[in-house]
Amino acid sequence: MAVGRLGAVAIDCAEPEALAEFWAAMLGGEVAFRSPQFCAVGAGGTWLSTVRVDDYTPPSWPAGATPKQFHLDLAVTDLDAAEAEAVGLGACKADEQPAPDRWRVFLDPAGHPFCLSTQIPS
Repeated sequence: MAVGRLGAVAIDCAEPEALAEFWAAMLGGEVAFRSPQFCAVGAGGTWLSTVRVDDYTPPSWPAGATPKQFHLDLAVTDLDAAEAEAVGLGACKADEQPAPDRWRVFLDPAGHPFCLSTQIPS
């Protein structure tokens, strides 16, 4: 028996409103609540929150002083089209690309790694 259900994923950052706008555009959602400290993005039954952290330091990936704690994987049907859209919205393509024919690694505007992949089961 489950203890609960996943209600939201919260992402630490320095600028919650800007990061919420990025993720709303990436996920086809909308910023349902916004403040300088916290924003909530509704995206198809899942909530993604962006939370201001004083002295925020983005993760360094794949190695470095600030480890990656998690990343999001987004299922897409066309890697090239999804890559162009993500970059157009403000993502940066990571230098490290372990399997670019199956998934591609990017950094969101706050420096969090995320992947676009055609290999995620629906």
